Amino acid sequence: MENINAAKMTERYCALTIGILYLILGLAGFIPAFVSLPGTTASYIPPDVAPGAYSAGFGYIFGLFPTNFLHNLVRCAVGLLGIACYTSSTSARLFNATFAVAYIIIAIMGLLPFGKTMFGLMPLFGNNVWLNALAAIAAGYYGLLIPKKVAGTSASQNV
Repeated sequence: MENINAAKMTERYCALTIGILYLILGLAGFIPAFVSLPGTTASYIPPDVAPGAYSAGFGYIFGLFPTNFLHNLVRCAVGLLGIACYTSSTSARLFNATFAVAYIIIAIMGLLPFGKTMFGLMPLFGNNVWLNALAAIAAGYYGLLIPKKVAGTSASQNV
């Protein structure tokens, strides 16, 4: 029983950690001091100068993670959802499993030439690939593998 409670807490903490990480990145993307354009003195491409939705707000968070305004909104939404799902182990497990599947697909898309910009909507390339892949692996472990191990353990204890 103790293992089951510990597993439920780690599922919840995984959702919370991912939520906080993505919310921080999303909010940082809106703060010009944290966003830069390599090779220029500009922080990001202003919306009034941007020729399209993709380039509006384009820049690199902390000089590492490519982003734009839409990507910042998505990161904030995912972050808030992860934090909200921390409240119960069932919702945390569902968040982790869904996040793992979605973000491993997004990480793979970031490696493919036609998917690097999410079909012209937001940047998925560069350091976003490993960030998304590592977060998806962690979420998959806590959202998919741990529940199966706990279910197998509790079933063998009931026999």
